[in-house]
Amino acid sequence: MSGIKDWPEDERPREKLLARGPAGLSEAELLAIFLRTGIAGRSAVDLARDLLQQFGGLRPLLKASQADFCRAKGLGAAKYAQLQAVLELARRHLAEELPERHLLQEPSAVRRYLVSRLREEPQEVFLGLFLDRQMQLIATEELARGSISEAAVYPREVVKAALRLGASAVVFAHNHPSGHCEPSLADKQLTERLKAALATVDVRLADHFVVGEGEPVSLAERGWV
Repeated sequence: MSGIKDWPEDERPREKLLARGPAGLSEAELLAIFLRTGIAGRSAVDLARDLLQQFGGLRPLLKASQADFCRAKGLGAAKYAQLQAVLELARRHLAEELPERHLLQEPSAVRRYLVSRLREEPQEVFLGLFLDRQMQLIATEELARGSISEAAVYPREVVKAALRLGASAVVFAHNHPSGHCEPSLADKQLTERLKAALATVDVRLADHFVVGEGEPVSLAERGWV
């Protein structure tokens, strides 16, 4: 079986990416660039296809534990470390976009960041995005980390954080590890308590997102904020 180097140049993943951009490549081709090499009898693209089938798609592969990842043929600790570095770079890139944006006018940027930050968390995590008067990001803080089903969020601590940071508004977000992003009654009640607590110090609750599978759900768009 011939290797990728024997393929026509316009069919090689790396050359295709340079010529057409990354959006023009399949998941297997993008993964092959990351893998760099195949294994005996299998090109990097063949190996990538095998891995996607074995894990059930790209996302399950990216979120696999180190043990599961390293058990797969052609992978190992070095590849796992490289992958985690790539994923963290992507998260930090998205986070660095936020301070330069009016967050209430660009909800898509907020959603992209929240998905990258929260969707793969195995526990429920509650974040606060603290905003200045221009609705630009001052800081993002983890306000609570709980069990699989709940996180304890204390309004007094949230108010203290807003005052410490000099925030004029806050956007909250938390994940549902189950993958269901439909807000619960408890989510709505917590939002109401936090909104009331922040109002005592003249800080606006701008939104509260629930992150799971698919698009994060905005409680403000539901009329719950």
